[in-house]
Amino acid sequence: MSTAIIIFTKTGTGGTDRVWFYDMRADGFSLTTQRTPTPEQNDIPDIIARFGNLEAETDRSRKDQSFFVTADEIRSNDYDLSYKRYHEVERTPVHYDAPEVIIARIEERQAKINAAFEEFKKLLNS
Repeated sequence: MSTAIIIFTKTGTGGTDRVWFYDMRADGFSLTTQRTPTPEQNDIPDIIARFGNLEAETDRSRKDQSFFVTADEIRSNDYDLSYKRYHEVERTPVHYDAPEVIIARIEERQAKINAAFEEFKKLLNS
């Protein structure tokens, strides 16, 4: 389950021209029912630091964990504020060996297993 937090601040200048998004992946606790502390997995300090210095966020890519989106773009998406709508995922192609290569590798390993098993049976019978 994910949680979204929206913070509105009064601008005093007539409105917001951009919205900051942050993908909080961990809060310092496990997702089990025990909620065991996992301090090494905690985005909260990073969120606080970045929120406190939003000007440094302006050049971040939409592939990053946090980024800005213009209000005009949000309007054009019917005010959709879901992070995944604007986040860009960088996909890298995965190259697999040909099936023949995989089969040959399996056969080679199976031959080693069979040889070891035969050696084990000889030891048992001696």
